[in-house]
Amino acid sequence: MGATTRRSDRLGCKSSLERPSATDQLQVWTGRKRSTTALDVKESRYMLEDQVGYLLRQASQRHTALFQKIVPMDLTPTQFAALVKLAELGECSQNDLGRRTSMDVATIKGVVERLRAKGLVDVRSDPKDKRRTIISIPAEHAQIVPELHAAGHTISNLTLSPLSSAEQKSLLRLLKKLS
Repeated sequence: MGATTRRSDRLGCKSSLERPSATDQLQVWTGRKRSTTALDVKESRYMLEDQVGYLLRQASQRHTALFQKIVPMDLTPTQFAALVKLAELGECSQNDLGRRTSMDVATIKGVVERLRAKGLVDVRSDPKDKRRTIISIPAEHAQIVPELHAAGHTISNLTLSPLSSAEQKSLLRLLKKLS
């Protein structure tokens, strides 16, 4: 079979038709065996409403609705992230901005193009390397940065408002751990 192995082989399956168990998949993804958790003790019946992906999606939908009501200049979440990070970094390459905002090459390219069309960023070729694109916030739009920061704080505070202060800190800590 050569240097590469089939996924089913890595998961200990006898054939490619045999589906690996969730426990086997978890062991491959995390590199350790799964221990018994509170989820195992509960009834083994699968309830969508109790699943992490479902709950994260609901929280994300709530956050997105708040974001769309509050964010200035009709920005998308990715455009907002790119502008805030660009303001923090100063002038930088498009690829670096993409890496720093967790966007792939195609996504950051589209985001930068839409921000350029709105006049919120300047785009130019790097004089030292014509293959690189340099992005910056034009001087006439530097005043939008405090407005973006204020909107970001408001959105985060409203998203977390159903939680106590301790719960908010705990949630953020756990989300960072998952990221």
